[in-house]
Amino acid sequence: MIRPSLNTIALDIGSSSIKGAVLDLESGELVSVCSRNFPDPIDHLPAGHIEIDPKAIVNAVLEVITELAEPLTHSCSVWICGQMGGLILSDERGRAKSNYLSWRDQRTLKSTGGLRSSMETIRLDWPDALFASLGRELQPGSTSTLLHWLSEHRKLSDGLLPLSIADYCISHLAKQPGTMHTTHAIGLLDLSKLDWHYGAMERIGLGDLWWPELIGDTRAVAKWKIGSRVFQVHGSYGDQQCALFGAGLQEGQLSINISTGSQVSLLSKGLDQGPYQTRAYFGEYFLKTITHLPAGRSLNALMELFTQLDEDPSKQIDRAWQIASQRMDQVASTDLVADISFFASPLGHSGSLSNITTENLSVGHVLLAACNAMAKNYVQASQRFGDKNQWKSLLISGGLPCRLPRLARLIQDGFALPTVQRSGEETLLGLLRLAQQHQRPGS
Repeated sequence: MIRPSLNTIALDIGSSSIKGAVLDLESGELVSVCSRNFPDPIDHLPAGHIEIDPKAIVNAVLEVITELAEPLTHSCSVWICGQMGGLILSDERGRAKSNYLSWRDQRTLKSTGGLRSSMETIRLDWPDALFASLGRELQPGSTSTLLHWLSEHRKLSDGLLPLSIADYCISHLAKQPGTMHTTHAIGLLDLSKLDWHYGAMERIGLGDLWWPELIGDTRAVAKWKIGSRVFQVHGSYGDQQCALFGAGLQEGQLSINISTGSQVSLLSKGLDQGPYQTRAYFGEYFLKTITHLPAGRSLNALMELFTQLDEDPSKQIDRAWQIASQRMDQVASTDLVADISFFASPLGHSGSLSNITTENLSVGHVLLAACNAMAKNYVQASQRFGDKNQWKSLLISGGLPCRLPRLARLIQDGFALPTVQRSGEETLLGLLRLAQQHQRPGS
């Protein structure tokens, strides 16, 4: 039975699922967790276009909130984080004026009519110093890149706000203009000022765009009335930052977070830029990070290959993971070499298997080669942060190391640092820690 005093909910609007939990701020525990699948993309769109119906997303959010709130008091607070990148256009009443264009969308890589692609155009229009001031953030599904594509194709009307999907859900249910937290506004801020980078947007034809109110703290930004309940809404915060906050990332600790995608990260007290991405974090910190490293999405592609001859391979993926992990543990070492950059990443745009023999062409050897590649990728990527002698320990988090314990051991061997491994609902725990912090006197 949930105590009547519990009245706080955490909500993570992720790209695979929409998860929520009731928070016990006194004990620091997640009392209950529920989730819904994130809606599937709309069918029959042009190749590379990934769009999702915003109504389906809002409905899934309402289902999670309603289920969690049912035993709670009539006055609740909701703390929200969500997937970064992508965008949806909304009006001043929170009404959707486009589908949600996912951060996985690839349309901005295509050139049309002999012209450069949006990705190419933006990078040429942003000199290195300006690009660094934006945190070196530019991906095919970045908000800025998709906005440029929409503008070039005359699909960007006046008076519309570009929002993350989580910020749209807040705005829509509150029937008010959307806001955006600094942790969510990746590739859009002048990090030296923590304000919208109007000059950079002007250079790519977005100087007249209406931007959301920018939020830098954890105060409530909206009020929802759902049924008989009133919710004070906080957020939305970047899901990467929330996951690392929930995992307990400390200064001087190298983070490797591994799930569908993966990142290596370090905290920086104050703005410290280099050959990596820089993002706003919580408090006085920034996050030095390298994202989009190959991880679970690439390994899922291998699992789908392993099950292709099954009559219904979709039902066999979980079983394939279990068997492949067992087969890998039976292999002491492998001379098979894998490059799992099957999707665009800082390490390449295509992958390979090499040094194949009849002895090593097996499920166990292939998965071990892939895990070896991942461990080496993290060592290689982390070198961009500079002097590794300043790192005190290694923090490994995310769902994939729990599913593949040998992967965690390979990573630890590659760094030879004292290692802390976290598992569980890091994003929800990050929201819990933010809510606790907010509740303290003087916050």
